[in-house]
Amino acid sequence: MGFGLGYFHFALPFALLLALPTRSIPNGNADCDLYNGRWVYDETYPMYDARTCPFVRREFDCQKYGRPDNMYLKYRWQPNGCDLPRFDGRNFMRRWIRKKILFVGDSLTLNQYESFLCMLHAAVPYARFNFTKTDTLTTVRFQDYKLTVTYYLSHYLVDIVGQKIGRVLELDSMQSGRFWLDAHLLIFNTYHWWSTRGASQPWDYVQDGDQIMKDMNRTLAMSKALVTWANWVDLNVNPAITKVFFQGLSPSHYHGENWGESPQRTCSGQTKPLDGSRYPAGPLPEQAVVKNVLSSMSKPVSLLDITLLSQLRIDAHPSKYNGVKFPNDCSHWCLPGLPDTWNQLLYASLI
Repeated sequence: MGFGLGYFHFALPFALLLALPTRSIPNGNADCDLYNGRWVYDETYPMYDARTCPFVRREFDCQKYGRPDNMYLKYRWQPNGCDLPRFDGRNFMRRWIRKKILFVGDSLTLNQYESFLCMLHAAVPYARFNFTKTDTLTTVRFQDYKLTVTYYLSHYLVDIVGQKIGRVLELDSMQSGRFWLDAHLLIFNTYHWWSTRGASQPWDYVQDGDQIMKDMNRTLAMSKALVTWANWVDLNVNPAITKVFFQGLSPSHYHGENWGESPQRTCSGQTKPLDGSRYPAGPLPEQAVVKNVLSSMSKPVSLLDITLLSQLRIDAHPSKYNGVKFPNDCSHWCLPGLPDTWNQLLYASLI
């Protein structure tokens, strides 16, 4: 799988779609907004040690590969009007005993998946587990709880199919969905790969209905793929059996002007989150696309609206401390780190 996500920019030829609210109200607290707040120092963090977690890839293990600071490990997300429940791995595993959990998406989903596994493992460090991996599927089964947690690699959610003309990204086809049908919890993501061009682009043509073209507006293509995904969920998911989440859009930090520094500044050398609850560059335009698609669905899908809280974490990327000699990775996140908060939000939504 490719990790070189590089620089991301989408051009929008159409007006922004209506952004719907994504408030979460745990325990009936109407003043609570889990997705707006600030980062605060907390000495009790992190929630696990990467050295004792068997699931962390080297791309995310920043301390192992020489990151000299560790303050980025000590920040806790403080929502407005309430506290975010601390992740309780034992409680989660008891609730989800004999269930199947599936993360579907790109390497940012892998970031969250490995964080999730580490948080479970920290709660039951001596629990027996099986680990299997193929090109597409990674599966961990916690034997004592009969809990299966799987990652399915899918950059676009829709299919890339080999045709005579080459590799075709089919915006209205999602045959891989047949592998997802038996999950009790589904967490989906797509975003970063829609802007990929050049040698890293894994397709040669894009197909929209009967029309095959060399390229098209990438945000429009993403929106069409999300409609295909939404239709699949509406047709195939039984909400009485399966809960569905969309991971939300994880930002990158390659351009310092987005947070009030010089354009040459990146995530490299950053050691603290941004203060306050506002990101100077504002929301990502594609957030409105996601919210519009979710609002049109007949089946319930919860949005983990992680973008703002992640935008504030300019300090939480691997940068050059990624174990694979990327010159500067400002797309993925260190583990332990920010994806642990994404999983706390998932946990809060489930309990």
